[in-house]
Amino acid sequence: MIYDTDALTAKVREEGKFISKILSSVEQVIVGQRNLVERILIALLANGHILIEGVPGLAKTTAVKTLAGLIDASFQRIQFTPDLLPADLVGTLIYNPREGVFTTRKGPIFANIVLADEVNRSPAKVHSALLEAMEERQVTIGESTHELDGLFMVMATQNPIEQEGTYPLPEAQLDRFMMKTSITYPSWDEEREIIRRSAHSSPGAEIAPLIHPSDILRMRSVVDAIYLDEKIEQYILDIVFATRTPSRCGLEQIAHYIEFGASPRASIYLAIASRAHAFIRNRTYVVPQDIKDIAGDILRHRIITTYEADVDGVTTDHLIAEILANVRVP
Repeated sequence: MIYDTDALTAKVREEGKFISKILSSVEQVIVGQRNLVERILIALLANGHILIEGVPGLAKTTAVKTLAGLIDASFQRIQFTPDLLPADLVGTLIYNPREGVFTTRKGPIFANIVLADEVNRSPAKVHSALLEAMEERQVTIGESTHELDGLFMVMATQNPIEQEGTYPLPEAQLDRFMMKTSITYPSWDEEREIIRRSAHSSPGAEIAPLIHPSDILRMRSVVDAIYLDEKIEQYILDIVFATRTPSRCGLEQIAHYIEFGASPRASIYLAIASRAHAFIRNRTYVVPQDIKDIAGDILRHRIITTYEADVDGVTTDHLIAEILANVRVP
């Protein structure tokens, strides 16, 4: 842990060069989606998992694969389908008739970075297989428990629930994701640039790794040292508690729209992710704007709305915006 202010400032500037290189390399492949790339980096630096939602064709998978290609680590892409089995994810025991013993065949979940593509196209039994790996950082196969590497991250993509052939993710699994990021269509200028880059038959340029897992772990130690003032902690708690008891926080106008507020994981992840957000902004301390910038990604999948909200067309993003506008900023 770095406590000296000057030393921390020097470290943040030094390690920040990696962030600039990564963003520059990703932008050579992906047009726009800067917010998405930054959110993936925040989750990576904060040792969390991220869920990316958007309609097909918005480069969700391409963005994840590009960023994973910049890290010299093992990477596995798992296409979630209705017939996928838990064993296809975590592995299984194979019987050897000659020796009369079972041997363990590990599944793709044992990679450093796992892309769970279209995660909401598989039923609940497959979703449950992810829970132990995402939360406990371990996998149980038969009677044996296997630890996952220090660098382990699940980047999941999903199409909106109203799309045909999808299954809603259970709340227990949603809560394991540090962030849920929603992406929208590119602008007119961005889509024109996409056409110019992609409307040809030859494959795109290969992405060479820029950083090693040890670089990620080192940067995480710097992120942990980012200063988080007590007033910022109170601001985080005020926001989270406003999702649970809005009427007590002067938000009676939205109280009937919230059935369940955010869990304590929201407070933890807001604190951790705000440090990572400050880090990629080359700061050694967290400011309220860091909280505001990431609050939507941390909270949108942790607030359960009521039937009245569905009828009135009120989304969790509307509720979060209302909370941020009314909670006092330190």
